[in-house]
Amino acid sequence: MTIVEVLKLSADYLKKHNSDSPRLDAELLLAHALGLRRLDLYLKFDLALSEAELAAYRGLVSKRAKGEPVAYLVGHKEFMGLEFIVTPDVLVPNPDTEVLVQRAVSIARETHDPVRVADVGTGSGCIAIAVAHYAPNTEVWASDVSQEALEVAARNVAAHGLGDRVHLESGDLMGPLAGAFDLVCANLPYVAPDVSLPAEVAAQPARALFADRGGAALVTRLLNEAPARLRPGGRVLAELDPAIIESVTETASRHFVHQVVLRDAGGHQRVIEAWS
Repeated sequence: MTIVEVLKLSADYLKKHNSDSPRLDAELLLAHALGLRRLDLYLKFDLALSEAELAAYRGLVSKRAKGEPVAYLVGHKEFMGLEFIVTPDVLVPNPDTEVLVQRAVSIARETHDPVRVADVGTGSGCIAIAVAHYAPNTEVWASDVSQEALEVAARNVAAHGLGDRVHLESGDLMGPLAGAFDLVCANLPYVAPDVSLPAEVAAQPARALFADRGGAALVTRLLNEAPARLRPGGRVLAELDPAIIESVTETASRHFVHQVVLRDAGGHQRVIEAWS
């Protein structure tokens, strides 16, 4: 079978198994199985695959059909135009989070002065690294309670050559981060424990997904703690689910003079920005 034939069959199969992007998934997995770039598939559509290559690819497609994220199968994920190492120890970087990074970068670029940034619950390090990459005047301190996640983040920091400006610390929320900050960013767990998630999301670390109080516990705790750690004019950017907007905005109103909720590319309320 040729590449074009295999892609057609596998995309149809993944579509029947509830993939939201069956053709893209099929291409990413085949490129990985063959050790090619995705672009190379288009240049070699008529290439016939060996039985060994087909067997390796079928294994990947089977796992994807059962809900395993493509990023875990291929070991990496693109976010904000950058490539990140991804393992089952961290959340898969999500396009919904890009609105937070874009706003953080915009805030940092408003000044030429050095900007101290905290990334709370860094996971793969994608927020910390993207902010540091696109806003060269920033220095980022990132925390996580998971040592396994920090090991993945460390690999990504090294891969992007940002070891001098992105610092990783082990601990809860802002506890391990010293000093005051101009900007606090966070993509903390915000899903209620009783919510049923799609298989692809449910396959990711539960500790990075679920939080008590209907999903609001950690985000509201950060909003309670952050004001004491902000420099004058400092801001908090925290990702959230529309289901916890009311609880989060109520907490923010007790500690900050101003707040606004930013929408993601899909139009959903996704990030609270708060400042005094």
